[in-house]
Amino acid sequence: MLNQTCFLLSYVKYGDNDAILHCFSAESGYQSLFAKGIYSSKNKKKPYLFPLNLLNITLSKVSNHQSISNVSKIELAADFYDFNEVKINTILFFAADFLHQILRNEHQNQAAFDEIKIFRNELSVANPDSYISLIFNFLKIIGIAPLLGEEKYLNPESGTFNQEIGNPIFTDGISLLWKRFLTAQKPYEIRLKRTERTAFLDSLMIYYHLHFTGFYVPNSLAILRQIYE
Repeated sequence: MLNQTCFLLSYVKYGDNDAILHCFSAESGYQSLFAKGIYSSKNKKKPYLFPLNLLNITLSKVSNHQSISNVSKIELAADFYDFNEVKINTILFFAADFLHQILRNEHQNQAAFDEIKIFRNELSVANPDSYISLIFNFLKIIGIAPLLGEEKYLNPESGTFNQEIGNPIFTDGISLLWKRFLTAQKPYEIRLKRTERTAFLDSLMIYYHLHFTGFYVPNSLAILRQIYE
């Protein structure tokens, strides 16, 4: 048996009663797990399948011929809180969609695991900009953050600051926000106006698209914007 603590990023129902879970664990990084019978009428663990829930999972011993591990036991992590607010749950869905893309090829990465924990803690104190800081901080964690410079405009393609604007989204105001986040000791303490939040998030999505192979804007972003606007 192998015990792991992991965040649930997504899941897919398999057949009538089973599911494949996509998780990010402190011990092994990204992995897919097979949860047999979790949708059966007698199983009470189905409510645990919610984006970014922290789960304690026990895995059955697997052979070298198996490509996916089997879940023998699943529990919510002790002292881990649930959210009931629609806005916060919408943020969780969006953040999980984003992380599922970014982490699917990531092995053990304690910094990434700890960052998700920090993000969840920020949500628990109703930080409305927490998902912005999460997305920005992962630029540094995965090593694609732009280089800080004295010039005025961030060029998203080169990842450097230039004197001339290189993309209409990256105005002087948005570029200044990038510098603010790049130099912040505690990015989660930065508060944005609604218009700033929307424009800065757009610039983050563009930057990820340019620097992370295969990145696409999560569909859940449209729902997030409907809720907040």
